[in-house]
Amino acid sequence: MSRPKRSSDRDTRAGFRTEGRDCTTAVPQGLLKAARKSGQLNLSGRNLSEVPQCVWRINLDVPEEANQNLSFGATERWWEQTELTKLIISNNKLESLTDDLRFLPALTVLDIHDNQLTSLPSAIRELENLQKLNVSHNKLKMVPEEIAHLRNLKSLYLQHNELTCIPEGFEQLFNLEDLDLSSNCLTTVPAVFSSLTSLVRLNLSSNQLKSLPAEICGMKRLKHLDCNSNLLETIPSELADMESLELLYLRRNKLRSLPEFSSCRLLKELHVGENQIETLGTEHLKHLTSVLVLDLRDNKLKSIPDEIALLQSLERLDLSNNDISSLPYLLGNLHLKFLALDGNPLRTIRREIINKGTQEVLKYLRSKIRDDGPIQSDSVTETAMTLPSESRVNVHAITTLKILDYSAKQTALIPDEVFDAVKGSIVTSVNFSKNQLCEIPKRIVELKEMVSDVNLSFNKLSFISSELCMLQKLTFLDLRNNFLNSLPEEMESLIKLQMINLSFNRFKILPEVLYRIPTLETILISNNQVGSVDPQRMRMMENLTTLDLQNNDLLQIPPELGNCVNLRTLLLDGNPFRVPRAAILMKGTAAILEYLRDRIPA
Repeated sequence: MSRPKRSSDRDTRAGFRTEGRDCTTAVPQGLLKAARKSGQLNLSGRNLSEVPQCVWRINLDVPEEANQNLSFGATERWWEQTELTKLIISNNKLESLTDDLRFLPALTVLDIHDNQLTSLPSAIRELENLQKLNVSHNKLKMVPEEIAHLRNLKSLYLQHNELTCIPEGFEQLFNLEDLDLSSNCLTTVPAVFSSLTSLVRLNLSSNQLKSLPAEICGMKRLKHLDCNSNLLETIPSELADMESLELLYLRRNKLRSLPEFSSCRLLKELHVGENQIETLGTEHLKHLTSVLVLDLRDNKLKSIPDEIALLQSLERLDLSNNDISSLPYLLGNLHLKFLALDGNPLRTIRREIINKGTQEVLKYLRSKIRDDGPIQSDSVTETAMTLPSESRVNVHAITTLKILDYSAKQTALIPDEVFDAVKGSIVTSVNFSKNQLCEIPKRIVELKEMVSDVNLSFNKLSFISSELCMLQKLTFLDLRNNFLNSLPEEMESLIKLQMINLSFNRFKILPEVLYRIPTLETILISNNQVGSVDPQRMRMMENLTTLDLQNNDLLQIPPELGNCVNLRTLLLDGNPFRVPRAAILMKGTAAILEYLRDRIPA
């Protein structure tokens, strides 16, 4: 194995100079002797105001004990020493480091956190083997450009300093995986950060950032992004393209809205508390199928959309200190372990129920679910006394949000004026939910080349017409709470469909056509009368990650369903089968699938 590259201007007297005796008072000889064997030296918390020369020269000079012992055993051959690879000098009083740092070219770890450093020596560029550098909790006002030469660096900790900018060349740290810049004075993030393609964790919290560069989406491996406690007013829409993102922290900013997380399929935690968010729409929730934690506390939300029920993996939901007066009853179908509601002017749930905790609240909400109508009765109903402003088409939603919304009107027919209002505008979402529709409006076909999201929930549909099957770009389809018992074969033409919600209908089998839509990622068909599924055909649905079969008539679960290894969420509660038992179901999807696989006949 080749030895690490050594400094080119190495001391020519190495091997002849002996360690100075004044070094022993600051660094015991026993520590230095052990470090020559292990390659590691820990000098933290020793009240050092400077690094003794014997530390920088530990692999250059003849050790003190060599002058006292002329017969060396096999364990005392100092000339066979191990080069220092790990140096910890944290929690001292160091104000500077000298260029003698270059005498330790084999270092892979350098930890100098909690000192009083105001700068780093330019010689740091010679530590070409360095993989971890911790300079946090110091007084750095800038980082030397020479740091860009540390091409093997994987972890860089610069938090709690006084940095106002990032040096040029930073983007050359191609192998960097963990970067902490929190608690500094940064006002911008360079667009060239997009070149840090190996980055997995980025902490920018507690700075003075007002925006993030759109180029941040270039960090394709980023899993953890922390932007808490900044001055962010908006989030670039490109953030939604970060496919590997799992944890996103945006607390304590000035956000008024959220982006759509269209590609963040792996996002598990979203923290946006303590902002100024006023609305939470379908477009914000429909992609968050893997989210476990959603923090919305201390915002200005007035309502929570019914689509919150799509977050079937959600375990913790914090809605504290908003302006919410009522909750969607379907929230009760979620398997929440924690639900925070304090500080809201809730009128539809008695305080005594809220005080009993999460499970009692969920139980109450479930008891209010109705199969044949809207979730709640607080929507506006058109009557002879209805004000024009209540029935008028929302033109602003069409032009600004690209949404054609004519929901909660209790109408049996969508007026022509609704479609006329589009007037050549681009519409991507249609919401005709909470009406009395017995059939799908034929004019919906006029939107076939642009609409991707259709909500027809809480109507009286008993069949699906061919017009819906012509929506070429349809991605999300909500048909819950209708009277459907079948789907037409023509739906096979919906080649971009990713999510379909068929909950609270009258299906007795999983519709055959769904097996032939390979793009499907989420099927929600709870609260029906489904008696069987075909595990062999379901296994061919390679993109299917969420399957909700709760509250159906499944008498048995075929063991072959365990071969559907792409499923991340499989919900089976509320069916009459005896196995798997409740104890297995409570362990989650992975345990259920493993249980089923173990029971596949040999």
